[in-house]
Amino acid sequence: MTQPGTARGPDADADLVEQAKRTPERFTAVFDRHYRQIYAYAARRLGPDLAEDVASETFLIAFDRRGSYDSARAEVRPWLYGIASNLIARHARAETRRYKALARAFGAEGEGGDDHAEDVAVRLDAMAVRGRLAEALRRLPEPVRAVLLLVAWAGLNQQEAAAALDIPAGTARSRLHRARQEMRQALGAEIEVSE
Repeated sequence: MTQPGTARGPDADADLVEQAKRTPERFTAVFDRHYRQIYAYAARRLGPDLAEDVASETFLIAFDRRGSYDSARAEVRPWLYGIASNLIARHARAETRRYKALARAFGAEGEGGDDHAEDVAVRLDAMAVRGRLAEALRRLPEPVRAVLLLVAWAGLNQQEAAAALDIPAGTARSRLHRARQEMRQALGAEIEVSE
């Protein structure tokens, strides 16, 4: 086992959770390492108003469940994102309202003078794409949206997203495929989403 605080590899977090089972103070290192990422993910999904609550509650739940953490899971990140995703799902209506507002805001036509017409056109095109993306995200069912955003925003791979959501890898794969199809349809030929 590595000395506390010396290793930054994937096993270090699992070791910290194991140590926290005996010495609860060790869990602060897990919090310090991952809070900002969990907060950023929650903020992207729900906005900053709810993100702090979700991120804090994620770590409270993780701390309470540290005794049942499976140390065979070398990385703690998917476990934390899974807890956060479950909490975010409870706020699905808030997330849907957020995407609807973004779709309206970015889908609106703007006005500009002839002097900077090209700059305005570029900005309007970008806003229209964001609006369509937000609308497509809003329309996705929460379980499908959760897999897509864990991969796209949290940087988890498909297997990690499946582990985070406690679903079979095949289910995560099919949900991700469905989400990507919806994004392609919403954005048309403007983007190419890699499989």
